[in-house]
Amino acid sequence: MFHSFFPQPKLFFTSMLLWTILCIAIWYGAADSFGQHLGFVMPPEGQEPYDLTYFVLSGNLWFYGFFILCMLLFCGVWHLLARNHPWKIWSVWGSAFVIFVTYYSVQVAVVINNFRRPMGDTMQRAFNKDPTLTQSDFFNLILIFGQVAFVAMFISVLTDFFTSHYIFRWRTAMNDFYISKWEKLRHIEGASQRVQEDTMRFSSTLEGLGISLINSVMTLIVFLPILLSLSNYVTELPILGHVPRALFWLAIFWSIFGTVLLAVVGIKLPGLNFKNQRVEAAYRKELVYGEDHADRAEPVTVKELFSNVRRNYFRMYFHYLYFNIARGFYAQADNMFLLIMLTPTLVAGALTYGIWQQVSTAFSQVSNSFQYLVSQWTTIIELLSIHKRLKAFEAAIDDAPLPKIDQNYLEREAGVIHTDG
Repeated sequence: MFHSFFPQPKLFFTSMLLWTILCIAIWYGAADSFGQHLGFVMPPEGQEPYDLTYFVLSGNLWFYGFFILCMLLFCGVWHLLARNHPWKIWSVWGSAFVIFVTYYSVQVAVVINNFRRPMGDTMQRAFNKDPTLTQSDFFNLILIFGQVAFVAMFISVLTDFFTSHYIFRWRTAMNDFYISKWEKLRHIEGASQRVQEDTMRFSSTLEGLGISLINSVMTLIVFLPILLSLSNYVTELPILGHVPRALFWLAIFWSIFGTVLLAVVGIKLPGLNFKNQRVEAAYRKELVYGEDHADRAEPVTVKELFSNVRRNYFRMYFHYLYFNIARGFYAQADNMFLLIMLTPTLVAGALTYGIWQQVSTAFSQVSNSFQYLVSQWTTIIELLSIHKRLKAFEAAIDDAPLPKIDQNYLEREAGVIHTDG
């Protein structure tokens, strides 16, 4: 799944993680302050531009240069180490490009968050019937927002276009690798489906999960300092009273709670999804044989296979029932959590409408990033079930024992019955 596309994937991803941590440490430990010493500074909180000039601020240009330099060093080293790998351009350089463009899209979200304060305060002036407010004040703000929104749309479309090609190259690498090992793989149950369908689902699922993960990490890096700065406006919390950096700790607590909740209640779902793919494959395979052989797809056999499909679906429906109850509970509570926590601050009149817009958006950005597992859990479940199926290919290629669930299938085909099915 990975070594067909990435060079030495364990070493590649480990080195990427360590290099990222090192670069973050260098930035906050020396590079940022050195840039400020040279004159590459950012405006103070509350004075950042909320139009396209934000992207050419000297502080941002300094960071872009540092970011690009770090990526060039990492990719350059791996380009040399993987000089013979056929997919190094897409896997190494393509991954770096996706990461950089994703960071840029997060920067667009920062500009829009900056925009919320003047827009919110202007609306508050309108609500208060401020006589100095004119229609041109609104039209100017709308024009600025339109410029930023169209840039965001353009970047998003190009990113999706490139990412689709990137993911299809990954699927191509997996497909070519598995086909080259077909003689070892053909005896695995549903081998044709795993090569054709599972590689497609694996790559398309990773497209969404991978981009979401990168976006979540980048959002945390960018919005955490913003959230910490906005915490100065929070006077106190219910019951707890005054808490330093309150918004930051609230985001972490609420995200951990939701992640643990859904991970516990959804622990059975990956295995059920895997079994569902297997019984569907067995049913479909018998029907395909019945197209060419009169002695196959007999009513009794097909009825038994379909009963397996029905039984597994009913089990899935039951387990998804309480999982969706837990997820729905958390989603509804999430809509009220921040409002409840900031009630003392709102009643004290410490926030304008514009600042409230910034606070709620920044909190949502950070909280949603920490809640990556919450928002993507059903997709992760699907990916884990696909991974279980493709893992059998890895075992067959490496002449290693098959996963237990596949061993049970082959033994059952040979007449060995297991109590767990």
